[in-house]
Amino acid sequence: MSFTAEVKDELARVLPECSHCGKATLAALVRIEGTLFVSGPGRYRVEIATDVPSVARLVIKLLHGIYQLRTELTVRRSVLHKTPNYLIEVPAQPHLPKSLLDLGVITEEGGLEVGIRPDIVAKQCCAAAYVRGAFLGSGFIANPRGDFHFEITVESESLAEGLVALLADKGIKARIMQRRSSYMVYLKSGNAILEFLAFVGAHQCALRLEQ
Repeated sequence: MSFTAEVKDELARVLPECSHCGKATLAALVRIEGTLFVSGPGRYRVEIATDVPSVARLVIKLLHGIYQLRTELTVRRSVLHKTPNYLIEVPAQPHLPKSLLDLGVITEEGGLEVGIRPDIVAKQCCAAAYVRGAFLGSGFIANPRGDFHFEITVESESLAEGLVALLADKGIKARIMQRRSSYMVYLKSGNAILEFLAFVGAHQCALRLEQ
């Protein structure tokens, strides 16, 4: 298992501090790792893919527990990497649009939300939960025995700036780099990565990195 997968596995098991933390984590996961399909006015379906089984279980648990959404799980095996990939589909259903609005994925007008809606990250624990979800979605952290490298890849500059602002509130200085049509939020120093892991609750992985 890669160090990235170890961090994600630990983060997927972090218990929420308040009743809104699960929503914040799910909001980031859907925004960053989800694909939204529109087949007509107010008719949506969502697909979320991950190669970490504990992350797949968390996504399904949150979708069912918070919004009572019906999901379908497909396990695919990569021919190249010989590892399973988990595809979670949320098919079109009556209360999906309202759920996507509550998660800050779409706006009241039906358009896509570009930044991070302030009410979702109003509490410090929810801000940590959102950043945790962002890493669970598209985070990467290099093996601690090599060079220090950390990144989260997102599709919009506004979302990248929102993540940088949430980290800055905890004194963690992150930067943004554009890579083709996506934006990378990255940390380069070992101390900053340690602070991030502590902030989001990956304490065991933080200890490994420190050692």
